[in-house]
Amino acid sequence: MDAPALRTLLAARDQALSDSAAAQEEFLRAVSHDLRAPLRHITSYIPLVRELVEDGEQGLQGEARAEAGSFLDTLDQAARRMGKMLDGLLALSRIAQAPLQPAPVDLNALLADVQRTCASASAGAAAGRNVEWLVASGLPAVMGDAALLSLLMAEVLGNAVKFTRGRTPARIEVRGGVAEDGKAWLSVRDNGTGFDPARAGTLFGVFQRLHRDAEFEGMGVGLAKARAIMQRHGGHIGITAVPGEGCTVELVWPAAVAA
Repeated sequence: MDAPALRTLLAARDQALSDSAAAQEEFLRAVSHDLRAPLRHITSYIPLVRELVEDGEQGLQGEARAEAGSFLDTLDQAARRMGKMLDGLLALSRIAQAPLQPAPVDLNALLADVQRTCASASAGAAAGRNVEWLVASGLPAVMGDAALLSLLMAEVLGNAVKFTRGRTPARIEVRGGVAEDGKAWLSVRDNGTGFDPARAGTLFGVFQRLHRDAEFEGMGVGLAKARAIMQRHGGHIGITAVPGEGCTVELVWPAAVAA
């Protein structure tokens, strides 16, 4: 399929998705914006209450003071987490609303940029960490919005970097090509912690997580964003895994194009 035809196809599909998702987008905007006001009040009053609790002779003493401080710490952590959840909802809303700027995107060049960012981020988080990147050459080009596809790859590669933490070496393999039916595909495979494949269907929901915060940080929004981006491009994202051995993310676009 040539580039003009793909642009027309993406535009038509994007309009249909925009129409069907209008109510959801309005809800996400309302949640993201309207809930911030009471959340700001909660976070601003926590230090004031803490001052009263710890105010010398006028405050609480002994075990009561320590217990109240613990309660305030929990409240503060919960409020900050809620703020991050609202940020995630707002990001999803923006992905759904952002006008597509379709153009041929060279996946090799795009991945090289995102890989450098992920590699530097992983090095900063764990100095001396050994991550082996095995990225195939000759990946296909696809018709898409370069900014959204960059965000997509950042989420997918970022997850691979995160969930291979503790592996020596961590190994991330990226392959791709064009299927017989003309569809472009890309796979990202890692040797990370993996997960129970029976729960794979829940991973693309908002705030869905399979690991505890103590094991891996995150809000459970990254794969939801990745799915939304692929849907806007008329594509598909899937994930398979083996517990303790890693997982593979598969991305499929309607067609490859000339870069």
